[in-house]
Amino acid sequence: MSKITRRDIRDSAMKLLFEMTLRDDPVEVLYEIAEEIDEIIVDDDVRALVDGTLAHQDEIDALIQKYSPKRSINRIAKLSLAILRLAVYEILYDDLTPTNAAISEAVLLAENYSYNEEDVRFINGLLGAFARAQSKEQPDGSAS
Repeated sequence: MSKITRRDIRDSAMKLLFEMTLRDDPVEVLYEIAEEIDEIIVDDDVRALVDGTLAHQDEIDALIQKYSPKRSINRIAKLSLAILRLAVYEILYDDLTPTNAAISEAVLLAENYSYNEEDVRFINGLLGAFARAQSKEQPDGSAS
């Protein structure tokens, strides 16, 4: 079996988060379905990303809304929203993922799954503005 990469973990987490936007099922039910169809990785790393994102979703959504003044959160494509939620979670709470990597990976997910180039630009722009604001708030002036 090939080694599971961080990109594979992130991809599976995004798919589960996207599925959460489409269904009313509890996340545990989605984990079970994903394991049954065996197309989405469900391991401790994926669960940590998904569960962490869901635990902070209200805060993350407020930040997404703050950096999306022209488009309300309920008007953001569900796929883009899942990608944004995951990236913001990684930037804020995952010490192992540098901010630039989280943004690059989010853009890559959007390029791979979105049919609209505008969505890719939107995700890149929103996360870039968020990251710039975050780096200004760092007391030591360090940037990721």
